[in-house]
Amino acid sequence: MGKRLKHSRYITGFDGIRSLAVIGVILYHLMPAQMRGGYLGVTVFFVVSGYLITDLLLQEWNQTKRIDIKQFYYRRMKRLYPALVTMLIGSAAYITLFQRNLLNNLRGNVVSSLLYVNNWWQINHGMSYFDRFSSESPFTHIWSLAVETQNYLIWPIIFVLLIKLVKNKGKIFLGIMAAALLSAILMAVLYVPGQDPTRVYYGTDTRLFSILLGGALAFIWPSTRLKAQIPVQAKQVLNGIGLGALILLILALIFLRNDLSFVYYGGIFLVSLLSVLLVAITAHPGASLNRWLTNPVFAWIGKRSYGIYLYQFPVMIFYEAKINVADHTMLHTIMEIILILFVTELSYRYVEKPLRTFDYRQTFATLKTTFWAPLKSRRKIGFIFSSLFTLIALIGIIIAPTNKVDAEQQALQQQIEQNKKAAEKTESSTASDSAETEQTTDSSQKPLTLGEKYHLNNREVTKAKKLKVTAFGDSVLLAGSKGLTEIFPKMIVDGEVGRQLKDSPALLQALKDKGELNDTILLSLGTNGPFSQDDFVQIMNVLGNKHQVFVINTHVPTRRWQNDVNTTLAAAAEQYKNVHLIDWYGFSNDHIDWFYDDQVHPNEVGSVQYCHLIAKEILKGQ
Repeated sequence: MGKRLKHSRYITGFDGIRSLAVIGVILYHLMPAQMRGGYLGVTVFFVVSGYLITDLLLQEWNQTKRIDIKQFYYRRMKRLYPALVTMLIGSAAYITLFQRNLLNNLRGNVVSSLLYVNNWWQINHGMSYFDRFSSESPFTHIWSLAVETQNYLIWPIIFVLLIKLVKNKGKIFLGIMAAALLSAILMAVLYVPGQDPTRVYYGTDTRLFSILLGGALAFIWPSTRLKAQIPVQAKQVLNGIGLGALILLILALIFLRNDLSFVYYGGIFLVSLLSVLLVAITAHPGASLNRWLTNPVFAWIGKRSYGIYLYQFPVMIFYEAKINVADHTMLHTIMEIILILFVTELSYRYVEKPLRTFDYRQTFATLKTTFWAPLKSRRKIGFIFSSLFTLIALIGIIIAPTNKVDAEQQALQQQIEQNKKAAEKTESSTASDSAETEQTTDSSQKPLTLGEKYHLNNREVTKAKKLKVTAFGDSVLLAGSKGLTEIFPKMIVDGEVGRQLKDSPALLQALKDKGELNDTILLSLGTNGPFSQDDFVQIMNVLGNKHQVFVINTHVPTRRWQNDVNTTLAAAAEQYKNVHLIDWYGFSNDHIDWFYDDQVHPNEVGSVQYCHLIAKEILKGQ
């Protein structure tokens, strides 16, 4: 097997950098309102990975004047594959047994993950990293492992070509920097403001610059050529640069939101450069940053950072599907962190460490010994359980449908699509003419009047017919818009699946410019992600104080941002005299039967109640 390189040193501070990165990523998913830029932890991982891999290749070349590419691949696969396969088998088995609604596209997810093309698979299937409601999957995060591993496959070959053909390390450094700059420019060119940025966020071509920057650093800052004894003034300069980079990076992890155009117009590139500075100073034995980032906690987390990253999504998705995390959010956050660390420790102890040193030439002999081991031995019990889980996972993968929509999902999609088309025909004379009686009937087939159907009195029905309303929102609004336009025939409905409040100011400004903002405005936002009071201020800057604005709070019990969204909307109603809160959460919270299985979109019964509440609240002040 591959020999350990001479003069190679383990830089303990890198465990600290990895810890900060993985903590940022985990908290971004568990506490999105507090750790807004935590997704940038992946960028830090990319830079560290690019530096370490290239630094090791340089050490090997300097010592042997050759690169054993086969051994390089072998070491990488021994490091990465066992935990990945374990996670995929465990997740697939769990889905098959306990959460079969996630069977859809399981085969594509697993195969693309095993082949390390999951980022392109997600792009081609229209998945979104930023849709925090409808697109979450136990395998969403595998995109970054795919980007890294694609680099591992091609970089040793490119490295050898550069060393042999270009030779001059300064020129190689400049060439890699130029390639990194081209990748960052491509991200900026392909990014379209106002649209989901998943393509540029997932794409190998648009994310490679972070790994390349780390690789470029290794050519001018090799870890084995840095001197521990340096002048005091030089040490102070290095410490100042390192500390500054660390502080700026932490601030970016906390505050740099993913919806800012700046992120894709150079923001991630700048964070990559900060990460390069942090890696460079940490690697230098003459600086103090390595010591500052070295402690038992960071050492534990850093050594397990790959596993923590790997198991985070399965634990969160499976936990939040069964538990109402909107209540006692902090308690559930702590529980999820404990579970992630527990599963990671099991994997590290019983999968990653043993298989990292395992001689795979002995695979058949080991299996033979295990097969004939005593029935009650730990080895035999582990073999039986792992075989059983693998069999269950394979069954799930085989029976998994592709792009299947179940009957309830189909009904909801049809409801939303029909209502969206109908919304384009609001203010039609037919809607107004038929406002008095509707097609819905009771058990005696006697037609219900509009008032009977939505529990409104005659005075309210008459006022609603005359009132012009602009309704703006997401898929929940669309699910109930048919009833709303029956009650308010002069209503304009502008709804979009997946719409978030923080993306809405520009869209509302466009409606305003077209003269489609009526005096009464209904906002139904917050289903798809959290937002801040500043985000709502941006909306009010567009709407001003001439409109009566009615905001509907959210019923999203499986998402931790539900209470934050509702608290923010309640605060806005207190802050602005022309903003009125419609408490859909309080009205519907005890009525599970009003919702589809997602517990978010009102079904036929719930839509009637949804429209009744909105109509009552809007008409109350008229």
